[in-house]
Amino acid sequence: MGSFKGHVVPGTLFLMVGIWHMWCCVYRYVANPKTFRVKVWNSVPGFGGRLKYLELYTVVIGAFIDLCIELLYATHLRFFVGGELNPTHFNNFEHSAMLVMFLIFGLIALLSEKTSFLPLPEGALCLVAATAFCAEYVLFYFHSTSHKGLEGYYHFILVLLIGLCILTSIGGALIPTSFPLDLSCGIAITIQGLWFYQTAFTLYGPMMPDGCRLKDSEIVCRSGDSEVRGELLANFQLFAMVFGVLVAVTGSYSFMASRFGYSNYRALQTEAANLDRD
Repeated sequence: MGSFKGHVVPGTLFLMVGIWHMWCCVYRYVANPKTFRVKVWNSVPGFGGRLKYLELYTVVIGAFIDLCIELLYATHLRFFVGGELNPTHFNNFEHSAMLVMFLIFGLIALLSEKTSFLPLPEGALCLVAATAFCAEYVLFYFHSTSHKGLEGYYHFILVLLIGLCILTSIGGALIPTSFPLDLSCGIAITIQGLWFYQTAFTLYGPMMPDGCRLKDSEIVCRSGDSEVRGELLANFQLFAMVFGVLVAVTGSYSFMASRFGYSNYRALQTEAANLDRD
C-alpha cells in the first residue's frame, strides 16, 4: 500500500523532467531540424553556464531525497526483524532499489558530461536511462504489495506508461535522429508524472470514486459495479491527460516554430521546392 506523499514526490520529479524534455526537444527541432539529435537530458541556457546541468542535478538530488524518505524515514531504520528483512517495509525497500537506479543514471550522466573518466555517447546514456525505467517496471510489475481491484488497475496503467518510457529510450539510442521518438519519451515521462499525481489524489486523496474507500490500508469498493465505475473513471482520467499533453505540445510547437524556427522552415521549403523543379 502506498501513500499520498509517496506518489506525489516521484510524480513531481517525473513531471518536471518530462515537461523540460518536451520543451527542449521541440525547441531544438524547430531551431534546426536538419541537425536534430536525440538527447537524454537537456542543458539550461544562460546564467553564465551555472545552471547548465540543472536537470541532472534535479534527478540526482530528487532521487536521493526520495531514497532517504523511503529507506530512512518510512522504515524508521527498522531494516531487520528477527535477523531478517522487515516484511512490513518490503515495498519501501523495493522503491529504494528503483530510486537507486535513477540516482546512478544521474551520476553517470554527470560524470560523462563533466569529467573525462566516463565519456559515454548519447546513445549509451539513453540505454542507461532505459535500464532505470526497466528497474521501475520490474518493481511495479512484481510488487511485493498485492495490488488488487481499483488500486491494481491504477498501477497497471502506471506499468504501461513505464513501458512506453523504456521503448522510447531504447528507440532514441537506436535512431538518434528521430524527433518523434525523443518527443514521445518526454510525453511518456510527463504523463507518468501526472499519473502518479492522479493516483495520489484518487486513491489517497479527495477524488476517491463513489462506492469505494480506503479501509485498513486497502482500497475496497462496495460492489463490483462501483469498482467498474472507478476503472472507467481511470480510463477517462488517462484520456484527459493524454489529450491535454498533446494539446500543450502542439501549442508549444506552433509557438516556437513561429518565433524561433520560421526562417529555417521557410529555407527548407525553398530547398525542397528547388529540388522538385530540378
